[in-house]
Amino acid sequence: MKLVPFDGLTTKDLDAWGRLRDANPQLDSPYFDLEFARAVHESGHDVHVAVREHGGEVDALLACHRDGSNLRPVGWPGADFQGPVLSAGTSFAPLGLLTNGIRSFTFDHLLVPANGFEPWIDAREVSPFIDVSIGLDGYLGRVSRTGRDNIAQARRRAAKAEREHGSVRFSAQSTDAAMLQRVIDLKRNQYAATGVGDYFSDVRRQRLMRSLLVMRNPTFGGILSTLHFGDRLAAAHFGLRAGRVMHWWFPVYEPEFGSYSPGWILLRELIMAAPGLGIARIDLGRGDDEYKRRAKTGESWVGCGVVTRSTVLRTALQIRRSGLDAARDSRFGPVLHHIVRSLRGRRRPSAGAITPRGADPEELTSSGELS
Repeated sequence: MKLVPFDGLTTKDLDAWGRLRDANPQLDSPYFDLEFARAVHESGHDVHVAVREHGGEVDALLACHRDGSNLRPVGWPGADFQGPVLSAGTSFAPLGLLTNGIRSFTFDHLLVPANGFEPWIDAREVSPFIDVSIGLDGYLGRVSRTGRDNIAQARRRAAKAEREHGSVRFSAQSTDAAMLQRVIDLKRNQYAATGVGDYFSDVRRQRLMRSLLVMRNPTFGGILSTLHFGDRLAAAHFGLRAGRVMHWWFPVYEPEFGSYSPGWILLRELIMAAPGLGIARIDLGRGDDEYKRRAKTGESWVGCGVVTRSTVLRTALQIRRSGLDAARDSRFGPVLHHIVRSLRGRRRPSAGAITPRGADPEELTSSGELS
């Protein structure tokens, strides 16, 4: 296995990426698309790709960021699905990544099952999704009773907003750069209010959002959806779309409209619009947030862990994760979370800091409240 800078990939490598992904239905998420890795690389965050060949043919690729002796998946910490691009049923030997000074590969959203990675997965979490293949009626037939209740409330609150603020307008695919900037600004306000590290403090991530918005690739790109009450933005969402799959990535709402639950109104509109957009599934990303539990029709699983030959490093990370999980689940969890928020307000963590779940920058990319 060799580690190649993205710009050093050959036509053979690029062709293999598309061929392998197309042949493996498990890899239909936008995060496995070649164009996602390209967009991240062109935003200024260098991408390297582990390329494996067998019998003269490329049979596996894994896009990563190199940070000293550690590798992280492409798009980290904002990638909600991670793993190698390879044929269905094919195994991957992750220790092969540990060459040329690489000592570890850290992952937190590895799509499972992932043949070959099982010994390195320390924890598994659900990643909910919504089946929108036959629109709102089909969705209501699959979702839980609480989900149906929220959708019904969204319809009533939209009517109330229209009476009080003017026409309720929804745009499924806006190309308005100013609206995207408002999404980024609102998300940064949310990070500041909750004491979480600011994902968008890295200008390369803002640059990535802008490039995805204007991408005109027919099978991949960013998708910006907006909801207005009269002339005012009430809620918006910026996600990724590849083929028939959309990934719910950065949802926001204007706090002054919070009582109307504009996020649920926007989600309802998007579910209704999905068949016309050619979207069959909306992935909500890892997490057991209440709105995800209510909105989902199904779920997949992702794993967290680290590939390393160092038993000391792995044991330390396992102990730290176990301690954080135990603290979060204990009766002191809410108090500890409040303390973490207070401390975060005084001192921001480094990008690689290990913090309680729910307080990581990557946790709020696709989670957070849907008001």
